[in-house]
Amino acid sequence: MTPEHVLLVRLRRGEPDAFETLVRTYQDRLYDFCVRMLSDREEAYDVVQDVFVSAHQHLARFREDAKLSTWLYRIAKNHCINRLKYLNRRGRGRSEEYGERNEEALAEALGSPPGPDAALESAREQARVQWAISRLEPDARMLVALRDIEGLAYEEIVDITELPLGTVKSRLHRAREKLAEWLERVEE
Repeated sequence: MTPEHVLLVRLRRGEPDAFETLVRTYQDRLYDFCVRMLSDREEAYDVVQDVFVSAHQHLARFREDAKLSTWLYRIAKNHCINRLKYLNRRGRGRSEEYGERNEEALAEALGSPPGPDAALESAREQARVQWAISRLEPDARMLVALRDIEGLAYEEIVDITELPLGTVKSRLHRAREKLAEWLERVEE
């Protein structure tokens, strides 16, 4: 029995610390994914909270036809897409341009790299990449985040997105091409 399955059994029994274990196990990965999708740390934090509330409310519906982590990513994907739609209706989508604010936030998140020059260059590179990712359409951004940042297998991505494998691969390829195009624009 895998640790994930043991956790699922404990969750279904209603053990008090099981949900806390679920949150501790997955919150950082889901938060990173949501930040990539939303390009906003506060929104990502809110969405992750919503993901765990949804998981708790719908645990009985989980059919175990995929891994628990895959199910959580699917919930996160849906919440992120809904939040992006909401933000776009409110005029807040994609408005933050690449600049000092992004660099400062990334430098803060990175901690303390070896030296000031290396830290600044690393923060700038991360800011460029995050800016380029934020320019992608939500579906493309999601695929890049799941495969290239989270390192999920194609099979897991198929389960999360509910798209055929060929579609995932072709859309991911196009997303990477678009990402490279955006990164070239930043370097000019």
